[in-house]
Amino acid sequence: MTERIQKVTMPKWGLSMKTGKVIEWFVAEGDTIAKGDDLADIETEKIAGTLESPQEGLLRRIVADTGVELPVGATLALVAPAEVSDEEIESVVAEARAQLESGELGGEDEPAVRTVEVDGRSISYVTLGAGDGDPVVLVHGFGGDKNSWLFVQQPLSESHTVHALDLPGHGQSGKDVGDGSLDTLAGTVLGFLDAVGAARAHLVGHSLGGAVVAAAAARAPDRVVSLTLLAPAGYGKEADAEYLRGFAAASSRRELKPLLGRLFADESQITRQLLDDLLKYKRLDGVAEALAALVETLLDGDRQAIDTPALLAGVSVPVTVVWGSADRILPLPDGVKLHRVDAGHMLHMEAAGEVLRQLSL
Repeated sequence: MTERIQKVTMPKWGLSMKTGKVIEWFVAEGDTIAKGDDLADIETEKIAGTLESPQEGLLRRIVADTGVELPVGATLALVAPAEVSDEEIESVVAEARAQLESGELGGEDEPAVRTVEVDGRSISYVTLGAGDGDPVVLVHGFGGDKNSWLFVQQPLSESHTVHALDLPGHGQSGKDVGDGSLDTLAGTVLGFLDAVGAARAHLVGHSLGGAVVAAAAARAPDRVVSLTLLAPAGYGKEADAEYLRGFAAASSRRELKPLLGRLFADESQITRQLLDDLLKYKRLDGVAEALAALVETLLDGDRQAIDTPALLAGVSVPVTVVWGSADRILPLPDGVKLHRVDAGHMLHMEAAGEVLRQLSL
């Protein structure tokens, strides 16, 4: 009867995640849980996140204590019908603990980081999954990188081939952004599709990336199956110009940390490692110049310079817009059909489950 016992395991969020720890359980033994229910807050070296239930049923046993560092794949809890005996449950718990003590968990190889050349620029990307249909391409926002999709790419890869790329000037891609224009960045996305052999793709873009994928669809609608725009730039004129300019110019922890707090509804999402990684990126040659050029693309004075709805006028591609209700960087626009989620600007990190349910794939 052990096949009726389902394991809830430590997820792998991001390419480099090896371990995590449960900070708080939101459920108790004996609770009936549904797929997508919040089970626990988990903290990793990079960021904290909420684990949603991958299955439904009766929560029979919580195996993982709070505050204990556990490898990816470790059993956190067991779900099983009431008729499964306590003896069978305890047998699976014992197996899980033996597996943990053996040290065999957490040894997965990280997905390969690949590069392609697009318009003379080196573009870094990671591919997960091997779905048969049209691939999904994830495009981050200003100052972000492919790792910002850590809660999204893995779940999507269970049914699709999913590429997450670093735009020029970001992550491990080349730091030359040319004129920094939306057209240049859109050309990078379309050139990336050519480089990976994708005739068409679902494009998902966050913030600046949302405007970029919209511009790509305007240029080549036949290459785009659907668009999902997460808090996209160019919807309305309001923006936190102080954040954008401040992030571009920041060169120290003291300058950067309070700015990062504006990205999240829950500022506890920001870990020391996340801050350290951003500082390391900010100090790379060419980054300051790249970000300064992109600020000029994003802003006209203290107002947004991009008009994304105008880009999409007449483009017959399915478009879904999703926004965090507590977004402090790009406020919720008026008169736009959109889906709200309980998050700040980094909605795909704070409310990944809700975002995944809204994707127009």
